[in-house]
Amino acid sequence: MDLFDFLNFVCGLAFFLFGMFYMGDGLESCAGGRLQSILEKLTASPVKGFLMGFLVTGIIQSSSATTVMVVGFVNSGVMTLHQAVGLIMGANVGTTVTAWLVSLASIDGAAFFFQLLKPASWIPVLALLGVYFMRFESSGRRKNVAAILLGFSVLMVGMNTMSSSVEGLKDVPRFSQVFTLFSNPVMGILVGTAVTAVMQSSSASVGVLQALSVTGSITFESAIPLIIGMNIGAVVPTLISAMNASADARRASAVHLYINLIGAALFMLPYTVLQHTVELPFLADAVNPVSIALVHSGYKLGCALVLLPFTGALERLTQATVKEKRGAKARQPLLDERLMNTPAVALAQAKRLTELTALMSQQAFQKAVGLLDRWDAKEAEQVRKLEDTIDKHEDVLGTYLVKLSALGLTVRESRDLSTMLHTISDFERISDHAVDILLSVQTANQKGNAFSEGALQELRLMSTAVSEALDLSIAAFSTNNPEAARQVEPLVEVVDGMGATLRDHHIDRLRAGRCSVETGFLFTDLVNNMGRVADHCSNIAACIVEMQHSSYDTHSYVRSMHRSDGAYAADFERFSQKYAL
Repeated sequence: MDLFDFLNFVCGLAFFLFGMFYMGDGLESCAGGRLQSILEKLTASPVKGFLMGFLVTGIIQSSSATTVMVVGFVNSGVMTLHQAVGLIMGANVGTTVTAWLVSLASIDGAAFFFQLLKPASWIPVLALLGVYFMRFESSGRRKNVAAILLGFSVLMVGMNTMSSSVEGLKDVPRFSQVFTLFSNPVMGILVGTAVTAVMQSSSASVGVLQALSVTGSITFESAIPLIIGMNIGAVVPTLISAMNASADARRASAVHLYINLIGAALFMLPYTVLQHTVELPFLADAVNPVSIALVHSGYKLGCALVLLPFTGALERLTQATVKEKRGAKARQPLLDERLMNTPAVALAQAKRLTELTALMSQQAFQKAVGLLDRWDAKEAEQVRKLEDTIDKHEDVLGTYLVKLSALGLTVRESRDLSTMLHTISDFERISDHAVDILLSVQTANQKGNAFSEGALQELRLMSTAVSEALDLSIAAFSTNNPEAARQVEPLVEVVDGMGATLRDHHIDRLRAGRCSVETGFLFTDLVNNMGRVADHCSNIAACIVEMQHSSYDTHSYVRSMHRSDGAYAADFERFSQKYAL
C-alpha cells in the first residue's frame, strides 16, 4: 500500500462518513414530526420501548442521535428514566441496520441476477434521481428523498473506494500481523473503543472494519473483540451530551454505558473460556462484510434479549451509582438544546411549549374576568403567577426558535417556526391584559365602586365573546387549521362593535347619574383590555392564515376579510345574533 492508496483510503473514508451522515439527516428530516409522535406512544412496557427505539434508530440510522434525543427528553421531563431504558436497548440494536446496508457492497457473482444486486449496478440510477430531485424539485419532502438517495450513493462509493484502496494489503504479511494483536480480547476491545470514541459513531467504525475485511487478513478472532469495543465506544457522544444535565438524564446516559459494559462482560467471559478450552475452528476464518454485520447484529440482539427482563435492575443500578449533584436543584429546562440534534423533534417540543403558553394565557384571562362576579385574592395571585410564567416562556421560546431557525428545516417546518415566533408575543400580551383586568377589578373592589347590574351583564357578555375568540384562535393554532382561524375575524369585529356600544351605554349611565366618574374609568379600562385581547386573537388567526402563503401581512388579511362576503358575512351575522346586547 503506497501513499496514493492511503490517500484513496482517506478519500473513501471521507465519502463514507459524509454519505452516512447526509443520508441520516435526510431520513431524519423525511420522518419529521413523526419521530415525536412515535415516541409519544411510549408506555411503561420495556418491550414496546425496545421496539420503538429500534424503529427510530432504523429511521435515522444513528443510535447516538437516538440516545442523545432520549437524554434530552428525560432532561426536559417529557420521558421518565423507566421509559428510557427500553428505548436505549432498542436503539443499540437498531444501529446494526447500517452494517447490513454497507454489506451490500460485498455481493459477488457472475450471474446476471447477482450483477443486478450489486450496488455498482443501481447506485448510479439512485444518484441521478437524487441529483434530479435536488436540482429541479422545490418540494421539501423530495429534497429530503434526494438527500437520502445521494447520501446512500456517496456512502457506497466511499465503501468501494476504501475496499479497493486496501485490497493490495492482502499480500502484506505485516498487515495480518497487526490484526493478530487484536485477537487478544483486552487489546481488541480497547482499540475498538478508542476508534469509535474518536469517530463518534459505531456504524462508521464497523463500516471501516467491513472495508478492511476485503483484504482477507481479519479473522473472527480479531474482529469479535473489535466489534464489542466499538459498541462500548459508541456511548461516548451520549455521555458527553449528559454532562450538564439533570440526574435522571445522566442516569439515562449511564444506562447506555451499562448495557454495553454488561453485555461485553456477559459475552467475553464465556467466549474467552471457550477460546482457551475448546477448539473453535471458525475463529481462524477470515471475515467479510456480511459476517461482520451478522456478528454485530447477533451480539447486539443477544445482549438485548438477556438484559431486557432486567430493565428494573438497570434503572436501580443507575440510581445507585449516579447521584444528584450536591446543592443542585431538581429543575428541568423548558426546552433542551440537545434536541436540536434532531430539528424536527426540537420543533415539536417548542410547539408543545407554545401550546401550553397559549392555554395558560387563556386561563389567565378567564380567571381575571371571573373576578368580576366575586373577588378572590388567591385567584388574583394565580393570574399574576401565570403572567410571570408566560413571560419566562416567551423569553425561552424566542431564544430557542431563533437558534432552531439556523438549522436545516423543511419548508413546512420553517413555516411552523415562523408562526410560533409571530404568535408567542400575542399570547404573552393576552396575559398582560389579564393582569390589567385584574387590577381594574381590584381597584373597584378596594374602593367600593361596585358596577351596576346592567354594566356587569354587559361585561360578562363581552368577556364570553372574547373567550370564544380566544378558544377559536388557540384551537386554530394547535391544529394549524386556517379554516378555523377564518372564523375569528368576524367574531372580533362583533367584539369591537360591542366595545363601542358599551362605551355609549356607559356615557348614558353617567349622564343619568347611575354611575360615578371613577367607576366609569374602571369600566372603560375593562372594555378596552377585553377589546385588546380580541385584537391579539385576530393577530394569531391572521398569522395562521397568512403563513399558509409564507407571508405575514395581517393588515391586508383583515382588510380582505372585511371586503369579502359569503362565509365571513354569515359568521358575522351568527355572532352578532349570539352576542346581541
